[in-house]
Amino acid sequence: MRLLTGIQPSGDLHIGNYFGSIKQMVDAQKSGETFAFIANYHAMSSGNGGEKLAKLTMQTATDFLALGIDPEKSTFWVQSDVKEVLELYWILSAFTPMGLLERAHSYKDKTAKGISANHSLFSYPVLMAADILLYSPDIVPVGKDQIQHVEIARDIATKFNNEYGDILKIPEFKVQEEVQTVPGTDGQKMSKSYGNCVNIFGEEKKQLKTIKKIVTENVAMEEPKEFKDCNVYNMAKLFLNPNELLELQERYQRGGEGHGHFKLYLAEVMWEYFGEYREKREHYLTNQDEVRDILNHGAQKASNVAREMIKQIRTVTGINY
Repeated sequence: MRLLTGIQPSGDLHIGNYFGSIKQMVDAQKSGETFAFIANYHAMSSGNGGEKLAKLTMQTATDFLALGIDPEKSTFWVQSDVKEVLELYWILSAFTPMGLLERAHSYKDKTAKGISANHSLFSYPVLMAADILLYSPDIVPVGKDQIQHVEIARDIATKFNNEYGDILKIPEFKVQEEVQTVPGTDGQKMSKSYGNCVNIFGEEKKQLKTIKKIVTENVAMEEPKEFKDCNVYNMAKLFLNPNELLELQERYQRGGEGHGHFKLYLAEVMWEYFGEYREKREHYLTNQDEVRDILNHGAQKASNVAREMIKQIRTVTGINY
């Protein structure tokens, strides 16, 4: 079974990136074929370019490798290193109704939050469809907010196949229900654009400072606390086993501790959880040529798959003559 996923090189990785996507990639390496790419073309729709984009791409590659992406078990590359994706993007545009893109939630959400409307932002789902369909994955793991993009890819693929035959595999999406939306410090979905992230890497004191900003209810220390809707609890549960989770629930229910105590607990748990990953990250930060070699090797493997697919598509569409 082939799984495909990608992430934009948009800066420091946060725990929403990890539990919503990266951890699924790492876990999938144990049982299937994983294709994972850094979506640097997509990052251009948010205004990243030039030296900044190049720097962020290398930072993201370094962080992915530190967090467990194994280049021997996975195909790991940078989106722009396989040019066939842009050709398929254009071809699929001919099978994409305007109304389909106009209904895309992410475009409406981003423009509503002040991000400038442009063609790359509007046509983002078509490029994402090309990212997916070029490599014929069985499964695309996504957060709840990205389900629509996979559905759009399925719709486009169906229209293409209706015209030319069963060339494109219709993918399925997979959402891990317990982590489908990781809350940020304000309770909304954790997102860089919302400024509510708890980053994975960085100084311990800075991380604690961010965690202390998590919005909580104002409840007297001696009173029992509600854990189900508590932002601190909903972050902490991502790191805990069932017994640890039960203990935390009991602490909330018996009272005698304030939300500040739970924030300190979250900071300790999180710092310990990512300890091994910080050590691996230091290795890759001091060996960036090794990271580039890994990305080049991954691009070669991805290109082998992409060329075969685009050859079929060029033939049936008449581009080859």
